[in-house]
Amino acid sequence: MAAASTGCGALAKESTMKPYLISLSAGLLVGIVYSLLNVRSPAPPMIALVGLLGILFGEQLIPIGRRILTGEAVAHSVAISCAEPVLGRLPGDQSEPRDAA
Repeated sequence: MAAASTGCGALAKESTMKPYLISLSAGLLVGIVYSLLNVRSPAPPMIALVGLLGILFGEQLIPIGRRILTGEAVAHSVAISCAEPVLGRLPGDQSEPRDAA
């Protein structure tokens, strides 16, 4: 029985890491193709990351604006409902996902 439990835990960990590994593999493949073609990436890495950060924060502006208009406490709701979409869930996080209200 104990061996089966360990196997399931390893399988669950593997399945939570799979999207990250696929993403990393795709990025490496694109980097190799760019290198073979002597092409630089379309945007300098820092600019691209700042742009992605802007997208993440921009996605939260409408829900925050709605909370301000309805008179809800903004600081608490930002901590509760914006943290997961902006920061993401870590691999292996077994807690229940929070609903974006």
